Amino acid sequence: MQPFKQLTSRTIVLRERNIDTDQIIPARFLTTTERKGLGKHAFNDWRSLPDGSPDPEFPFNQAENAGAQILVAGRNFGCGSSREHAPWALLDLGLRAVVSSEIADIFRSNALKNGLLPIVLDQPVVDELLAQPGIELSIDIAARTLTLPDGRSFAFPLDAFAQTCLLDGVDQLGYLLKQKPDIQQFEAARDAAEAA
Repeated sequence: MQPFKQLTSRTIVLRERNIDTDQIIPARFLTTTERKGLGKHAFNDWRSLPDGSPDPEFPFNQAENAGAQILVAGRNFGCGSSREHAPWALLDLGLRAVVSSEIADIFRSNALKNGLLPIVLDQPVVDELLAQPGIELSIDIAARTLTLPDGRSFAFPLDAFAQTCLLDGVDQLGYLLKQKPDIQQFEAARDAAEAA
């Protein structure tokens, strides 16, 4: 993972509520444990018309949304099964953050473990963002804030451990491996004390 300190990006909007993990990445695409390549299947059943051609009305198919890294979604995003492939697919699609008034706990945990930032804001703020697709937002991980173009800033919850992992660009295992010298020093001191 790359360190994630700040991000300024346009938004892409999905107003639907209760977007579950099967809508994010349908089960038939869960045949891999590789993180790369899942983005092309993200929202697969919404991206295509019945004849298989791209639906021009779907936001991820619209040229003006290319490169947007912040998804603003309706309430209860990421509900459903606990598949880790969902944040993998969103990251591979180019997203770095998801903003909603409610994000399912298991999805939130999986997202943070993989470097995708779930941001929960009050419903009136999210409603404002949903009404303005393409608005440019700035996210500051250290300050735990999301800032609108007019300068208004909103704090979002982010536990200290997840914040540290995002800022350092490590997952849980990477964090532990960074502590290896201290762990080895502790074990050596303990062994020496026990031998005395």
